[in-house]
Amino acid sequence: MKAKYLDLLKDDDVRRWFENLGAKSELTATVWLRGLGLYCQLNETTPKEILKAAKSKAFRDGFTDFVRRLEKEGKAGSYIARFKKVLHSWLAYNGVAVRLKVNIAGEYDTPTIADERIPSKEELDKIIRMATPRGRVSISFMAFSGLRPESLGSYTGNDGLKLSDLPEAEIGDSEVEFTKMPTMLMVRKSLSKTRNQYFSFIPEQGITYIRDYLTERVKRGERLARDSPLLGFDARGLRKNRFLRTTLVTRDIKEAILKAGFSWRPYVLRAYFDTNMVIAESKGKMSHPYLQFMMGHKGDIEARYSTNKGVLPSDMIEDIRQAYMRCQDHLQTTKSEVGEEQIKQAFKKQLLAVAGFSEEELEKHDVANMTDEELHNIVRQRLLGIMANNGSRQKVVPLRDVEKYLADGWEYVASIPNDRAIIKVPF
Repeated sequence: MKAKYLDLLKDDDVRRWFENLGAKSELTATVWLRGLGLYCQLNETTPKEILKAAKSKAFRDGFTDFVRRLEKEGKAGSYIARFKKVLHSWLAYNGVAVRLKVNIAGEYDTPTIADERIPSKEELDKIIRMATPRGRVSISFMAFSGLRPESLGSYTGNDGLKLSDLPEAEIGDSEVEFTKMPTMLMVRKSLSKTRNQYFSFIPEQGITYIRDYLTERVKRGERLARDSPLLGFDARGLRKNRFLRTTLVTRDIKEAILKAGFSWRPYVLRAYFDTNMVIAESKGKMSHPYLQFMMGHKGDIEARYSTNKGVLPSDMIEDIRQAYMRCQDHLQTTKSEVGEEQIKQAFKKQLLAVAGFSEEELEKHDVANMTDEELHNIVRQRLLGIMANNGSRQKVVPLRDVEKYLADGWEYVASIPNDRAIIKVPF
């Protein structure tokens, strides 16, 4: 921030307003302080003089003339509207109930990104190839998981993703292994724009980049721990913060985009995730509430997540994982090894779990090599056992149906009058 804007903080009222904004978002506080300073500069006034004149017609007329002047200069409506928002915030904080009812042409237009399109898979792959190892990780988290750059590293560098935010990662002295794939990524409240904790997933391609990058850091002599920043520092510049600042995160991404021959903003990668997941949703692979949750938006799933104090039922977490797994080929630029066979294996495990098998019991079965017939038999036997435990060990059936029941695993006991028979479960 320019020193001339920092000088505004010498006014205690401005400092309190700035700190109050910063309690929610340091980035917003900084941008709005610059906006207030620029407005004062362009209109040769001060924050205190604005408060004194705010309720007068002269002030309202002056702001209207200011808006019209900027419009004639060709400024975008969204750029001009920011001044109105800043003034409303400054006045409201100081208890001045004034609303500037000035219409601004194109107030909600974004001309700088109006024609920005989403990268194709081939274009994203080219960007990834042009990136540094650290840049590839950042690109993966945005394009494959939908994260905002501020979630990777905060504006001031005082917070950012840690290795502990990958709860399914096992951190060793020389390597990091992942127990599940795709692996979960937690976004803590302090890193969430909406201040709600949520999670997304990283596919195999992103995990590969994470492994390569962390291995490189270990080779340089770094000792990794659960609280280690996911994104470390390189040789450029001085390390003034514990975490990488947002500007450095986006610098890595922007450099890769430019080297690939494109001019997109780094934020287009989050739009890439959103767009491709919406396409997957239209094909029935992803539920809309799940997608909204992974994007960090508030909704039904987020409400349940908050109600349960940050813990969703394990079956719902796995259901979201399975939905993501079905969609990951819409995102990745390389073909995933987590293909149809692994999806079938996950389905088999889920079916066995529904039949009442515990995690310990599942470990004893070779689910990967289990045929459909074997799966059918083991589930049928378990369900028959449940029936037996509920007091239905024997039953009477028509004699003509005995053969069918025997095929389903029941045992013949005896024939009884009226063309009936007694059968029982085999245990």
